[in-house]
Amino acid sequence: MSSYAQLLEKAADELENAGVEDAHLNARELLGKALGCDCRSFDFEMKLKECAESSVQDEFESLCRRRMNGEPLQYLIGEWEFYGLAFKVGEGVLIPRQDTETLVDIVRRKAPKDKPLTVADLCAGSGCIGIALEKYLDCGQVIAVEVSDKAIEYMKQNIALNGSKMQIVKGDVTDRETAEDLPFVDVLTANPPYLTSQDMKVLQREVSFEPQGALFGGDDGLDFYRHILINFKHKLKTGGLIALEIGIGMQDEVMTMLVRHGFENVRANKDACGIFRVITGFKK
Repeated sequence: MSSYAQLLEKAADELENAGVEDAHLNARELLGKALGCDCRSFDFEMKLKECAESSVQDEFESLCRRRMNGEPLQYLIGEWEFYGLAFKVGEGVLIPRQDTETLVDIVRRKAPKDKPLTVADLCAGSGCIGIALEKYLDCGQVIAVEVSDKAIEYMKQNIALNGSKMQIVKGDVTDRETAEDLPFVDVLTANPPYLTSQDMKVLQREVSFEPQGALFGGDDGLDFYRHILINFKHKLKTGGLIALEIGIGMQDEVMTMLVRHGFENVRANKDACGIFRVITGFKK
């Protein structure tokens, strides 16, 4: 009978041969899921020395097969970290990514500091941006706008998981009526769909499992920025901050949009890899 350590090494080799990046990390996470414990914990390390139970082995091998078939690791383990917080994720909701932590960093640095803030996060998905901002800023009210029922179900779980008071508004940001349900806000954020038609043709296998409605931003990837600026800019208070995540190479187009809509001090902000990732501006 194999030990859990032997199962782990075998699975890591199989995942690597199947082209899975960070194969050993993936194997540890999946074994932790099968064992019901954190793969970074002391308990997990102790479990590795034990003989594998057949039921755990079967579940672990099933998870590994699904991972080799392209299912995202985050969906398989059902939870992922964003900005030091835990978020439930699964089929039907966009996976929180480290790139998006840049948006939270920038808003924390640039948002007004003299009052409790009213924040609205559009295309909110799992709720990770709004919940992180609520935790790390002085917020009087945080509102998440999302159209997907599946995403909203995960958002509700994440509000409960993180002890958040964030409010949910179900609505389509491309519909001007959605904006009318919002109060006037000090900060407006969004990580909207921004992949182009060409991007959608060459998606990585794992990304193809995520909801296309949270990825595709129109032929040029800019449709949602146009709608957001037309529909929501009147809900931003004078002097308020807008912060938008963008795709690679979109900084000039999105900055131009903000300037044309009357925003000032428009800036492109880089992520940890030196890529322009967030566009910010202030309402005149």
